[in-house]
Amino acid sequence: MGKLDSKIPQGPLAEKWSYYKSHQNLVNPANKRRMDIIVVGTGLAGAAAAASFGELGFNVKVFGIHDSPRRAHSIAAQGGINAAKNYPNDGDSIYRLFYDTIKGGDYRAREANVYRLAEVSNDIIDQCVAQGVPFAREYGGLLDNRSFGGAQVSRTFYARGQTGQQLLLGAYSALSKEIGKGTVKMYPRSDMMDLVVVDGHARGIIARNIITGKLERHAAHAVVLATGGYGNVFFLSTNAMTSNGSAVWKVYKKGAFFGNPCFTQIHPTCIPVAGDYQSKLTLMSESLRNDGRIWVPKYAEDAEKIRKGQLKPTDLGEDRRDYYLERRYPAFGNLVPRDVASRAAKERCDAGFGVGNTGLAVYLDFADAIKRLGKHVIEARYGNLFQMYEKIVDDNPYETPMMIYPAVHYTMGGIWVDYELQSTIPGLFVAGEANFSDHGANRLGASALMQGLSDGYFVLPYTIQNYLAGHIHEPHFKTDLPEFEQAEMNVRETIHRLLSVKGTKTVDTFHRKLGHIMWDYVGMARNKEGLQKAIPMLRQLREEFWKDVKIPGTNEMVNTELEKALRVADFLELGELMARDALHREESCGGHFREEYQTPDGEALRDDANFAYVAAWEYQGENAEPLMHKEPLAFEYIEVKQRNYK
Repeated sequence: MGKLDSKIPQGPLAEKWSYYKSHQNLVNPANKRRMDIIVVGTGLAGAAAAASFGELGFNVKVFGIHDSPRRAHSIAAQGGINAAKNYPNDGDSIYRLFYDTIKGGDYRAREANVYRLAEVSNDIIDQCVAQGVPFAREYGGLLDNRSFGGAQVSRTFYARGQTGQQLLLGAYSALSKEIGKGTVKMYPRSDMMDLVVVDGHARGIIARNIITGKLERHAAHAVVLATGGYGNVFFLSTNAMTSNGSAVWKVYKKGAFFGNPCFTQIHPTCIPVAGDYQSKLTLMSESLRNDGRIWVPKYAEDAEKIRKGQLKPTDLGEDRRDYYLERRYPAFGNLVPRDVASRAAKERCDAGFGVGNTGLAVYLDFADAIKRLGKHVIEARYGNLFQMYEKIVDDNPYETPMMIYPAVHYTMGGIWVDYELQSTIPGLFVAGEANFSDHGANRLGASALMQGLSDGYFVLPYTIQNYLAGHIHEPHFKTDLPEFEQAEMNVRETIHRLLSVKGTKTVDTFHRKLGHIMWDYVGMARNKEGLQKAIPMLRQLREEFWKDVKIPGTNEMVNTELEKALRVADFLELGELMARDALHREESCGGHFREEYQTPDGEALRDDANFAYVAAWEYQGENAEPLMHKEPLAFEYIEVKQRNYK
């Protein structure tokens, strides 16, 4: 288990996936009916995988923390989904999507996985259209496209600002069909508490019924984890409050390596923080950067007057505005990748040109687009996003520029997986944002939905069979095995320990403190001194949490405070691993920006000679330092060079 084998197929890059599918092992229909698969998570990756497995004839159990898969966080994705169909005939291709993804991730992703993602992207659109997903269409009826950051072509398919919702409804319809057929059994309001490993293979999970608190054992021939990212370790993020990293953390502690945990994406287009006690941040879709222009006052005195309420943004003429992205990156302008746009906004605000009450905001202005296209066109493209902004900020973005600022959004790190999406625990597969595989150090906009559906519909249905074909003689596993007994006992002890603390501080108090440490020292900009300071601070906060957290109620009931406590306990440990990973990576790449390593222009400065690898961390025990393994990244089909969006 200590050796990383990425299992990349032989042959030219464009033929690897075809070669794999032609030479993989299969499970015949009669044997499929005798095999069980557990899927944890009901977002796009989980719902797509469960529906696909059910359609193939496997017995599937799918677990979700919500009352319905329709409430999974994939629903919050707004702007669109990438595919290389080249409908606008503007020069796109599978290779260009592959190249943009590798370059956008600052050359820290695996070539073979990224090319496969680009290759199956076109199939995703056909699949979703067949499901009835209402993609936007041009006047003549053809599917419409728009641009996203990091690309010079229009390849993003969208459904207004509700793309994630519509795609999830499509996946939900496919899942519901299999539930109706009986191939899939749904377990709503179930929280995965631990992974069960038998003879070195993933064979089941311990789940907690959120309504009753009852612990349940479930066995299977393989387990698929599709539980999303861990951005809520920062407390304030664009993630839903129930989004958590507990499932990936549990399997990490059972032996699955954790890949690149410090790679966190800061999204540049979020509504700024409004107060000390808000629970989350709201994302404004990156699609807005198609028509919106980002600027700050050109003069610091104007910015100060705006902060004091003495000036309005509409009072400033063009000669007093700094469209800094267009100035710094003329080739891509407002559509530079997210990490580049986020750092540029921070630099302007740190220099004293920020707006809003806090000075931590920049403008996203649609006046030119409204003048050029007409208000009715902007309403048709972004109307629901404008409504959402006005409800939250109480300002009309058709008349006054939006205020935005970067915020934690997506985690590129996750459980290390090979080409088959299998972790270092045989039989444990990881899909979507929960794995590390496709985005490198920065994810291009509109690629999250692409990866989730790619993994669920078009990758796992093949690769999981290659594993299961070697286990067709194994009967249905029983849950009275010692490994299930031990796993359940460990979960009970953890819950009992938390409820027994009976301290004085709420879970949110600790979560907010954790968020401050993470944002200040492991956030958008990092340095050696801050990271070295953060690690002991995180350990101290963890000790305080286990001594003084207050959790009312019991386990035999709906207990949201207990649910939060279980997650924050994991976040406190995960935060330390993120800081440790950021400390060891002495370079800047993508969303990982070490202040010591930057170009004279303030851009990320990679060190390809020493850090062109995936850092995969192995758990060594509660108080022991984790062991780092390296998967070298070799680039055979593209030229590795300093990113340039100018």
